[in-house]
Amino acid sequence: MKKIIKIIIITILFILIFVLLNKLLSPKYMDSLIEGSMIAEYYEEEKNHDVIFIGDCEVYANFSPMVMYEETGITSYVRGTPQQLVWQSYGILKETLKYEIPKVVVFNVNSLRYSEPVKEEYNRLTLDKMKWSKEKVETIKASMTEDETFISYVFPILRYHSRFSELSAEDFKYLFTDKKHTFNGFLINKIVKPAGSLPTKKVLPDYNFAKNCYEYLDKITELCKNNNIKLVLIKAPSLYPYWYEQYNDQMVEYAEKNNIDFYNLKEVAEKIGIDYSTDTYDAGLHLNLNGATKLSKYFSRLLKENYDLKDYRKDSKINAIYQEKLRQYNVAIKD
Repeated sequence: MKKIIKIIIITILFILIFVLLNKLLSPKYMDSLIEGSMIAEYYEEEKNHDVIFIGDCEVYANFSPMVMYEETGITSYVRGTPQQLVWQSYGILKETLKYEIPKVVVFNVNSLRYSEPVKEEYNRLTLDKMKWSKEKVETIKASMTEDETFISYVFPILRYHSRFSELSAEDFKYLFTDKKHTFNGFLINKIVKPAGSLPTKKVLPDYNFAKNCYEYLDKITELCKNNNIKLVLIKAPSLYPYWYEQYNDQMVEYAEKNNIDFYNLKEVAEKIGIDYSTDTYDAGLHLNLNGATKLSKYFSRLLKENYDLKDYRKDSKINAIYQEKLRQYNVAIKD
């Protein structure tokens, strides 16, 4: 009997140590590579969003739900991550619908240019902090590069064991706690880096989006239709990477075929008032706070005018939540 108890105690201790090391060696995404923490912040939010954004950095850098609420009373959340590929957007949307059913889903189509995983680091920024679910399992399997293994996502220690020699104060400080970096998924960036000369526009051998990209876009479209959600496709304003006319023509055709809306916001950047000498933090790839504020005001008005979205500024409960968010947002802007 004593021997059995001893084995049980040793087994429990082993499991506890393994779990602790697993957590310690996993990147925290708190002080560095903070983009990896954004996907998890959604779980702590009140699920009262009429608009959900999915897509890559062109959504989390460019659309501020705080500005949109202040402008029109629309409640929204940005579930964007770096280099979020279309099959990841699909998985994230499926997961989101387990928590809430928005009235509008906005998908940024920039990721359709990528038909295969770019690199593991981007996968990790999107997938590491997702809660375990059927959707996470499916998305991992769709996203892995040739050198990745599924088991390394289940047990991060198998991937990050070499971090023993790289552990920093961040790893211990945030071993059991996290901190927020975004406001409803929007990441504030106040840096101003004007657009300069751009790389020469290359002639591509093929401008058609890949079959697998269309397959996942079809899945997003079907998922929205089955849940009575209005799907809105957008291309966010940017100067680079180039958004070719052939890309745009395909999206126009797809939108018409599937009776959904597509807005190329790049084409109306001047109308919005975007100035790439002051409104970008990385020479024209993404908007900074100033540019995102302009775009968010414009886009929230577009949504309000074209879709049946409620003005929650008239709802005392929701408005109280957002007024506190806006207070914190304004403090963060001034910081």
